[in-house]
Amino acid sequence: MTIDATAVAEGLLGTVPFARTLGIRFTEITVDADGVRAVATLPDDPAVHNHVGGPHAGAMFSLGETASGAIVLAAFGDQLHRATPLAVRAGIAYQKLAMGVVSATATLSRPPADVVAELDAGQRPEFEVNVVIANAEGITTGEMAITWTLRPNR
Repeated sequence: MTIDATAVAEGLLGTVPFARTLGIRFTEITVDADGVRAVATLPDDPAVHNHVGGPHAGAMFSLGETASGAIVLAAFGDQLHRATPLAVRAGIAYQKLAMGVVSATATLSRPPADVVAELDAGQRPEFEVNVVIANAEGITTGEMAITWTLRPNR
């Protein structure tokens, strides 16, 4: 499967104003034999800082969730005519104080074809997107898991 990474990024940022408000940008969106991957960054902006001068926990959560949304659009954008993607649940573990620019690297936990096969079988598939949040030096500052579903349009 090939995707237009620019179209995915622009589409997501065009339909999710909050992500634009935070200044989130995409540096990578790929679908290949190794899987589906998206990398998004959050700028070092005092408007989204917390009481210790780093990105607010809510901004980092939004960064991770936005990166996971790009995964969903990249992997399942061709299914939007028959299913609506929805986040079902999410969890985050803040592991280290983040300072400066942070990035979120999201990966799909299972092959897209398996998810589509469940949709084809009339099911409402769930799948997990895993996200690693890191500072500019590449040190992990948090990890997330977001469970998504493709709700069939009826």
